[in-house]
Amino acid sequence: MSNKLADKVAVVIGGSAGIGFGAAKHFAAEGTRVFITGRRQADLDKAAAKLGSNVLAVRGDASSLDDIDRLYDVVRLHTDQIHVLLVNAGFYEFGRLGEITEEHFDKTFNTNVRGLLFSVQKALPLLKRGSSVILTGSIAGSKGMPSLSVYNATKAAVRSFARTWILDLRGRGVRVNVLSPGHTNTPGLKVLLGESVPSQTIASIPLDRIGTPDDLGKAAAFLASDDSAYITGTELMVDGGAAQY
Repeated sequence: MSNKLADKVAVVIGGSAGIGFGAAKHFAAEGTRVFITGRRQADLDKAAAKLGSNVLAVRGDASSLDDIDRLYDVVRLHTDQIHVLLVNAGFYEFGRLGEITEEHFDKTFNTNVRGLLFSVQKALPLLKRGSSVILTGSIAGSKGMPSLSVYNATKAAVRSFARTWILDLRGRGVRVNVLSPGHTNTPGLKVLLGESVPSQTIASIPLDRIGTPDDLGKAAAFLASDDSAYITGTELMVDGGAAQY
């Protein structure tokens, strides 16, 4: 590793598995002190053990403003600055138009939009000049996917946040970008597609394979580092080309 993130502090909200874990792994390997969050303590403990001694796990639900406050209280006990904030926690379930319930809508938006917004807003006092905010979007924010209209809309909202927040934060030197995965081999994908990936899904990806948390982790490390110092407000699709045609 290059240690491009050495001596920095990163917070990964939703970092106990999947894409968040992949990013936390790369951050830690680059010499970053990492705080990860997740809803299940057992999963957090396993993730922290794998990531090493420079990682601190804080249990919390990304849709809970109290839990978000508690996270940053813990961060403040150790540091006065966050250099990298990755808001990765997300939720999805199927809901076909005509069958969408208030519970489905609220649960999806509370985590993916409300939780993300306040995770960033409450971090602002800790985000000094040069900090990088990375929002996990999805190719679902720009592609129609049946029975996922509520989830798709949340990811379109995430993309819109980045475009506006770079103007709200103008003059502060804080970058905001969106990391948008395509189909990625995570526990969530297994919920969506089952244990085996359908051949038609692979056929929809020009690179002919499903992405991995490592693929997304490398891209997150790029957006976190000074290699992307002149990049803000953009969407980096790490999707094997799936959203490009």
